Amino acid sequence: MARGIIALLVASCSLRGEAVNLNRAAQGSSVWNAEFTVQLLNGTGSFTVEVHPDWAPRGAARFQKLLQQGVLSDARFFRVVPNFMVQFGIPGNPEVAARWHDANLDDDDVKQSNSRGYMTYATAGPNTRTTQMFINFK
Repeated sequence: MARGIIALLVASCSLRGEAVNLNRAAQGSSVWNAEFTVQLLNGTGSFTVEVHPDWAPRGAARFQKLLQQGVLSDARFFRVVPNFMVQFGIPGNPEVAARWHDANLDDDDVKQSNSRGYMTYATAGPNTRTTQMFINFK
């Protein structure tokens, strides 16, 4: 029962682009944070993503561009696979979604394992990253 409730809550969340804030994690560090406000049904929660450009330079640069341009504004968590991940990243504005649909990004070399709590791009095969990402549950 609890699993279904979690899936319902996550599936009904959206990322609010106006609440996105980019901060350098530490002075002189290449690591940076992206802060999100997430609306959960009638309440609000938040989470912070710590971005490591040294792990995936092209992916980090794309993520920063998506945030700066507001591409993820009103994007929704649209897919939940229990005990695996939650997926998001289809822009809420259909015109914006259409512009980014085929904006494939070349893969970065794998430098860090995809573990619980980590966020990564969803792909349809090699070199197919666009705007969709997922957060790992395990």
